[in-house]
Amino acid sequence: MKVLTLALAALIALLQYPMWLGKGGWLRVWDTDRQLQAQHETNRKLQVRNGALDAEVRDLKQGLGAVEERARSELGMIRQDEMFFQVMDERHSTAPPAK
Repeated sequence: MKVLTLALAALIALLQYPMWLGKGGWLRVWDTDRQLQAQHETNRKLQVRNGALDAEVRDLKQGLGAVEERARSELGMIRQDEMFFQVMDERHSTAPPAK
């Protein structure tokens, strides 16, 4: 009777092996699900970034305001009829202090 019980237990274990550890088993399904969730999060972040880039492109195409703002902030450009004043802060000056 003990031999029959051990044989049946071994048979059940052999039948369970593919379900848990084999190709397409539960462990692989859990790992794939985890990867899928990570990819969904990555896609969500990229969609937000793409939306911001799309809005910026539309803004640059529609008006000169965004182009002018970018030229002022990134390139330091000014209009022809404007005067540029640069105020130096003494605390951030690179020159040595006067004695």
